[in-house]
Amino acid sequence: MNNRSLRRGDLVVGGAALLLFIASFLDTYSYDFEGFSDSVNGWDSSLFPVLPSLFLAGILGGGAIIGSRFLPQPERLFLGLRLDQWGIALSVTSAWAALWTMISDKGEADLGIGLIIGLLATLALAGTAIATPMVPALQQPLSSGTPGQPGVGQPYGGQPGYGYPGPGGQPQPGQPQPSYGGGQPTPQQQAAAYQPTAMAPAVGGAAGQPQQQAGADPNFQPFWFAVPAARPLYSEDGSSTPVAELAPGTWYLAVEQRGQSLVAQTQDGRRGVLQDTSGIQRG
Repeated sequence: MNNRSLRRGDLVVGGAALLLFIASFLDTYSYDFEGFSDSVNGWDSSLFPVLPSLFLAGILGGGAIIGSRFLPQPERLFLGLRLDQWGIALSVTSAWAALWTMISDKGEADLGIGLIIGLLATLALAGTAIATPMVPALQQPLSSGTPGQPGVGQPYGGQPGYGYPGPGGQPQPGQPQPSYGGGQPTPQQQAAAYQPTAMAPAVGGAAGQPQQQAGADPNFQPFWFAVPAARPLYSEDGSSTPVAELAPGTWYLAVEQRGQSLVAQTQDGRRGVLQDTSGIQRG
């Protein structure tokens, strides 16, 4: 489980679902008959179906949205919908039920604090669930330290300054740099260390002369990048089995370009081909 998959919108969704759970134990309705007072909460069987339609639907919807962030890509469909889509539908259903419960005829009963808080929580839950896929600010990862930059300035979840590119590809000032045999390589020097040097006989040339692999861009310069969502990294031999998964909020090093694909280096030294490069962010 990688908490870097969570977005800022998920924080609001989780908070609203938690508030809705607390509200279910507070007074939904209160009664006052000639000096005798009583109250019931959402778990009282006499209020059915308030519990499943209002409280449980919202809680399950928020849990489905957050849980979907930790599923492998591509997501498995449940009855034709992704888990987060089910979460949005349940969240909207919860808000709809809360609204009608508020305006329905309650007889001699008065609105309780639990129902009022529940309505506010469902509105926040449904609104954020719908807006997160469309609002860039809500799509930022929770670990983002600077708007527009994934991660917290720490590549691969490691120590500060270890290969993290600041503006223009330079390490950020004031961050400690690792020492490799007394030297302190810059990100450009580290990137150069991964420059492919496959030895193969050039066409019409001498054997042993350096040559780029087939399909590789000879003018390619290594760079740091981050992915907007979890994406698989496939083996360089062309097999369909993923060798790793790139997570959002983490910087990776692109060491080679092959058409529309990139050869990327992971934090533990594994290399593979990133086939889906749409929406990646360069460092």
